[in-house]
Amino acid sequence: MEKIIVPPLNMKAAAEIHSGWKKIGKPDGGLGKLEKMVEFYAAMTVGILPEKIKTAMLLMCGDHGIAKYGVSAYPQEVTMQMINCYVRETAGANVLARHAGADVFIIDVGTAFDLSRLEDVRQMKIGWGTDDFTKGPAMSRKQAEDAIHAGMQIADECIDNGYNLLATGEMGIGNTTSSAAIVSAFTGLPPEQTVGRGTGINDERMKIKRQVVTDGLAVNKPNPSDAMDILCKVGGYDHAGIAGMILAGARRRIPVMLDGVNATAAAILAYGLCPGCADYMLCSHLSAEISHKKMLEILKLEPIIDAGLRLGEGTGASLAIAVLQAAVAVYNRLSR
Repeated sequence: MEKIIVPPLNMKAAAEIHSGWKKIGKPDGGLGKLEKMVEFYAAMTVGILPEKIKTAMLLMCGDHGIAKYGVSAYPQEVTMQMINCYVRETAGANVLARHAGADVFIIDVGTAFDLSRLEDVRQMKIGWGTDDFTKGPAMSRKQAEDAIHAGMQIADECIDNGYNLLATGEMGIGNTTSSAAIVSAFTGLPPEQTVGRGTGINDERMKIKRQVVTDGLAVNKPNPSDAMDILCKVGGYDHAGIAGMILAGARRRIPVMLDGVNATAAAILAYGLCPGCADYMLCSHLSAEISHKKMLEILKLEPIIDAGLRLGEGTGASLAIAVLQAAVAVYNRLSR
């Protein structure tokens, strides 16, 4: 994996926006977090506030070998069913993305299904789902690097086409189990503090899910100081693709709006590979999953929205994009 060079934030631009807020004629700090959000968006993008934020939501799809244990309320076939919904634009993720003015790009970075007949799905498949990480590593190092590069490639193409904000989306039954394993490996927290209910599983499935994470960590012994090792051993292709888009955005001064727990687990991996990329992350919302708050503390991120969301798929990111666009519009209009 090549070294990623991330430019520093332009804090002069942030200071100029901060001064601009004071001149608008409202109570100091009257817009709270919205003011800081606009300031940091300016610092990330060299001080240029666009009239319209052009967002690309990259919906990374990948299946997980541990899904066979029943860690989700749904079978693995639902990955395929949901991708069909995204293509038909009938999923909640599509509705909210349209509301936010975001263009959705569906990427098969590692599903267990043949999606080649779907013209609207970008074919970047690295593997047919990950391996069962309770028996050994989820993927090889080459597969992990290829999946990261796939995410970087798609992100670079979007940036080249004028997108000035990237947003994360993901789909893959079993991915919250993999996310919990990533968080446990990175932080040393036991599965009891990282495994959540994901799709709303009952207590019986919760026990299975925790045991799968426990077994995966015991078998693989991922190195907590080596993000690539963690990814290879307990991560998913969807996580790798998202990590890649975060890295590509950061090195080109394009912020990434993170969705929920799965996207933030991928962000933890990106941070482990290149700590500077955290400067170019925006946190959309606080997930209902128990490990999310801890990850945000590590990344030093504050959520824009706290609505108890757990759907994933980029839905929370879309809501926050609408808030960010509104805040930028307020500044642009009132400052002139």
